[in-house]
Amino acid sequence: MFSSILHSVNRYLISRFRLVRRLFLNLTHKKLTPKATVAPLPDNEPARLKSLDSYQILDTSPEEVFDDLTKLASHICDTPIALISLVDAHRQWFKSRVGLDATETPRELAFCAHAILQPEEILIVPNTLKDKRFAANPLVQLEPNIKFYAGTPLVTPDGFPLGTLCVIDRVPRTLTSEQLEALQALGRQVITQMELRINLGKLERSITKRQRIEKALRRSNKQLKQTLQELRNAQVQTIQGEKMSSLGQIVAGIAHEINNPVNFIHANLPHVNRYTEEMLNLLALYQKQYPNPTGEIQAYSEEIDRDFLIEDLSKILGSMQVGTDRIHKIVLSLRNFSRLDEAEKKIVDIHEGIDSSILILQHRLKATEKHPLIEVIKHYAGIPRLACYASQINQAFMNILLNSIDAIEAAFEFSYLSWEKDRGEIHILTELSDENHVIIRIADNGTGIKENIQKRIFDPFFTTKAVGNGIGIGLSITYQIVVKNHSGRLNFMTEPKKGTEFSVEIPIYL
Repeated sequence: MFSSILHSVNRYLISRFRLVRRLFLNLTHKKLTPKATVAPLPDNEPARLKSLDSYQILDTSPEEVFDDLTKLASHICDTPIALISLVDAHRQWFKSRVGLDATETPRELAFCAHAILQPEEILIVPNTLKDKRFAANPLVQLEPNIKFYAGTPLVTPDGFPLGTLCVIDRVPRTLTSEQLEALQALGRQVITQMELRINLGKLERSITKRQRIEKALRRSNKQLKQTLQELRNAQVQTIQGEKMSSLGQIVAGIAHEINNPVNFIHANLPHVNRYTEEMLNLLALYQKQYPNPTGEIQAYSEEIDRDFLIEDLSKILGSMQVGTDRIHKIVLSLRNFSRLDEAEKKIVDIHEGIDSSILILQHRLKATEKHPLIEVIKHYAGIPRLACYASQINQAFMNILLNSIDAIEAAFEFSYLSWEKDRGEIHILTELSDENHVIIRIADNGTGIKENIQKRIFDPFFTTKAVGNGIGIGLSITYQIVVKNHSGRLNFMTEPKKGTEFSVEIPIYL
């Protein structure tokens, strides 16, 4: 008997559940025609929808930060229902909800569609049954039985209302002024979180893109290292096989091909500078004579940021000048490298060659912002004149001296040397050894050479200097000149943070 009654009750409940479900489905599929007032579209509706789409938030999963704001609104306003509602072209969709199972409703029934028409104000409906806009609304007549509504528009920094943070009750009521202020503050926090969310998304995409680029660069760098190693091996084999002349022809050809277009650019830069200055002067004269330009000119001037362009243009031209100067130096190094076998053997005074190199480098020895005066201290002994390739030997001295100057500059930059207490010094000593060799020692008080790179300093194209300050062939060329071309020896002693001494030994009878 009891089970029969229970079965009947169960069937009754199931039938009522199905009835409610059919009513809800009819409502969502617009089979039930509402008599509520449909809110008109905002005047800026296309732009508003575009702004909403840019946040990429519609139909996304629940997020705790938005749910916390909704719960807080429900608690402060003491309402059973609170929603973060976003209005798109056909519906209002709930990013967060408290006390409501539905995730969206048709826009025609949305209270929020009315709220976004007045983005500066909170829409408050104390009693929906007494408001002709909503009295016949199915959301009032049926579940969720809205009898009270208060919604603060969610307005973007660009002024577009995207939806509301709203609180709903099933009985007529009002909110205190403190509750209304809190609701508005929470609404502003919703927009802040939406802005943060989209910016974080952009940042994550940027990081992902950067990681892909870094991964590609690592692959490319690995391939480049392998290629460079192969090139070094090939170069060593070429040197060991005494094929410098053919290699020199190749390098000379490359230098020649680079030099022509660079000379063209370099020669035209002064004209570009002058033309630019004249155009800017003309623009300044126009501004002086016509201080009130038309609206179109003023708008375009602001759009292109005229002041920034004027300021940055000179920097760009200066960078181009520095770049062409740098290429000239590289071409000169390549030419020196390619002409190792072209110079004739001559009887020369080594001291004169050293003095010539020092004279050429005077501009690097003077006090600058990077270092105080660098003093060259010479200790010359009485040594015989040598039969050697004079231009090559001078080039070797030049390369070693340049290396010493760079090391001293770095020592002051990294505070290994004190501007107040220390000075840059290069000591040059010449002597005659017992083995009929002339020895030239060039010592500096620079940074020294770190132990982990000492074995590589004579490798072609190896450098520890910053990009643009060295290409890594100076000491390599010096090694070829002294050891390969003059059957001499090139050694060094170094102490990190203290300095380095290079020792050049050349046989008297070559």
